[in-house]
Amino acid sequence: MKKVITTTGAPAPIGPYSHAVLTGNMLFISGQVGKHPETGAIHNENIDAETTRVMENLKAILNEAGMDFSNVVKTTIFLTDLNNFSKVNAVYGSYFTADFPARETVQVSRLPLDVNVEISMIAAK
Repeated sequence: MKKVITTTGAPAPIGPYSHAVLTGNMLFISGQVGKHPETGAIHNENIDAETTRVMENLKAILNEAGMDFSNVVKTTIFLTDLNNFSKVNAVYGSYFTADFPARETVQVSRLPLDVNVEISMIAAK
């Protein structure tokens, strides 16, 4: 059985997908970008601000499902420029206190809305 998770704390999906799907004790969160949930503005003035907005969107989805970053077991980070790796890594890492999840980071040629970073997550209760 699956339950669709939706929150106003993250921007509305820009396609036919849900913020997240909860099945059993596993939460699968769709990739999030640096779009503000209320204004729709893309926060790409710098990679730090953009990554912070991405992480805040993910946090809102986790909270809606009754979870937090300590529940995250796997993430995927998509970057349009791997030269931003260390800055994204610093912001991303600040949201975890210990027991970091498994992760891969890959460079892609382009992301939706021409953003610079997108992050998806899997969490478990």
